[in-house]
Amino acid sequence: MRGVAFSVRIRGWSGQLESQGAPEGCPQDFYVAITNPFRMLKIGDTAPKFSLYDADMKAREMGEFLVQGKKTIIAFYPGAFSSVCTKEMCELSDMNVELQKLGARVVGISVDSPFANKAFADKYGLRFPLLSDYKREAIKAYDVGWTGVAGLKEYESSNRAIFIVDGSGKIEYMWIGENPGSYPDFGAVRKAL
Repeated sequence: MRGVAFSVRIRGWSGQLESQGAPEGCPQDFYVAITNPFRMLKIGDTAPKFSLYDADMKAREMGEFLVQGKKTIIAFYPGAFSSVCTKEMCELSDMNVELQKLGARVVGISVDSPFANKAFADKYGLRFPLLSDYKREAIKAYDVGWTGVAGLKEYESSNRAIFIVDGSGKIEYMWIGENPGSYPDFGAVRKAL
């Protein structure tokens, strides 16, 4: 099987892979070595930079959310007004004062338009910036893209994910849901602050 190329799709990534042969003692017909050609983010990495529009159509840069001695919670969510996203964003908003006392600020990111994010923030009184990744650049950079949310086979949204970065942009905590319906453990988020 050595040298056989095939297509594969793995959690938002698709591309060509080539089998490299099985290690000694492993049955050849049950083994395929898969290596993601893109670097997966991990704790200690520098968080990817972004430039996205907020709900007021203002371009916002990653750097403006980074403050020495403070932490930034980047919360990726699949879609405004969906039940789980509404619950999550409202919970983060309710926690906002507590999070600020812990030295953290929150930024929400979805692929929704700035107009949808504005309506979402206004309806639920969300007290932190919601950014529009309508070009899907941030979800790709953070490796949190999800295709097929809510049964829409070709629609690419964000998976649910939380990243905490320090004032220099280093990732200190990360959680990526098994699927968009997963819900973050906000106790673990508090602990990471």
